[in-house]
Amino acid sequence: MQDYTNQNNSSENPYASPYSVASQSVDIRAQFIRKTYTHLAGAIAAVIALEYLFLQSDMMVNLALKMTGVWWMVLIAYMGVSHIANKWAMSNTSVQKQYAGLGIYVVAQAILLLPMIYIATAYLGDHSIVMKAGGLTAAMLAGITLVAFTTKKDFSFLGGILKVGGFIAMGLIALSFIPGINLDLGMWFSAAMVLFASGSVLHSTSNIIHHYNTNQHVAASLSLFASVALLFWYVLRILMSLASSD
Repeated sequence: MQDYTNQNNSSENPYASPYSVASQSVDIRAQFIRKTYTHLAGAIAAVIALEYLFLQSDMMVNLALKMTGVWWMVLIAYMGVSHIANKWAMSNTSVQKQYAGLGIYVVAQAILLLPMIYIATAYLGDHSIVMKAGGLTAAMLAGITLVAFTTKKDFSFLGGILKVGGFIAMGLIALSFIPGINLDLGMWFSAAMVLFASGSVLHSTSNIIHHYNTNQHVAASLSLFASVALLFWYVLRILMSLASSD
């Protein structure tokens, strides 16, 4: 990371906004990156704490079981909350609104993860499977982050590819809910989504380095957290599929 922060960004990107992190001094860039990853760590810790509390609550466990029966409605609600959270986190006028956006997204993500985590621990009977998924996700995040910082490349071109891939994924998920189609989104889909989520992590990390403004560390952490959560979801899904087939 040190090698990256010592490069002359203004010469490599003469069209960068004067307010972007990439056009600032080494100290400001390092401070922005530190803040972003501190908020990411805080968001992950908050989700872990919420999952622990939710699993101790009969009301939340019952909610998790009911969610599996109306999953398409859950996903629509989640996408709506995600849109609002991201819009608030990108606010340039209110720091409180930025943190509110991150906060509601963390809660929404914790609720979305709850059914699968409950199934992994209660029905599969393997309490270590969630920790294994978390460890694999952390290792992949570290590797992708290393690539982003050491290659010094701008991976913003992945944005268009990810949008197309996202629409395809949502289309397949929507089709799987339609009676009579019998579309089974099995291991192949989960593996493809791990690749998709890895690309999303790389894209988000690249944007942290190159494109965010200096006051957008909350939005940067939310974007990266969303990508990491997606990666964890499908890593856990793969491990659950392997465990259930044993």
